[in-house]
Parts: sequence; C-alpha cells; structure tokens
Amino acid sequence: MFHKIKNVSPLPDYRLSVQFAEGCTKIYDLKPLFKQIPAFEELKDSNLFFDVTVDVGGYGIVWNDDLDLSCDELWENGVVAKTPFDGLMAFSDATTLWALNESTLRKAITYGKLVEGVDVCKFGKQWVVSMAAMKREYGEPRI
Repeated sequence: MFHKIKNVSPLPDYRLSVQFAEGCTKIYDLKPLFKQIPAFEELKDSNLFFDVTVDVGGYGIVWNDDLDLSCDELWENGVVAKTPFDGLMAFSDATTLWALNESTLRKAITYGKLVEGVDVCKFGKQWVVSMAAMKREYGEPRI
C-alpha cells in the first residue's frame, strides 16, 4: 500500500512528526541517518532541520535539492504516535485511497451507509471520515 504524507513537523532531538493521509501519525528519528549517510549531518544545522516540507504530491519530505526521505522510509521506520485524530481522513484522501468519487461518499451519508457524527463529521467545509468506516463499507484501500 502507498502511504501518502499530508504533513511533517520538526520535533526536538532531530525527530519528525509525520502525518499520513490514512490518518496515522508516526515519529521518525533522524539521528541514525547521521552515521549511515554522511550527507544528513548537514541537518545538524538547526535552521536547515526546521525547513523540512512535504514533497509535491506527498511522496516524501525534503529539506533541499540534496536531502530528502521517501514516504516508504518514513512509514517503515517511523514509530506510531497515538493522537486524538488517528484513523480520521479527509474525503479527498479517502476517495484517492479507495478509488471512489467524492459524491459516492456524500450519497453514502444521505442513504445512512455512513452515519454523520459516528463515521463522518464536517469541520467547516471539510468532511472527514474514519478509516474504520471506510474499511467496513468499502474494504481495504485500493492504492
């Protein structure tokens, strides 16, 4: 399964909080890379470390043209962090992961397949859905 990155935040002690589209947050420790890949020692300059951003499309994270990490590396070697938002995702992410149209999810709410306040919730203009509800109604993600 492909794990798309939605957000990355630098933490103290050269760690990163990485939020994935499927509603999971992982903590990734960069310190082991300093010994394995000498180029990563450049991140010990705190200004550069804090300039981390999500790569276009969410396929990884980048600092500059020479330093980046793939979403697979962050997923496989990150440690799951429990947050109150675990298992929640935007409709846009759910439709991508399950190869559905967003109108399919809106119809599922109308017909009671996805229950508002239980499976889905609206925050402003943005709908979010739980991973558990998506798996229950549509099976495992297709991507």
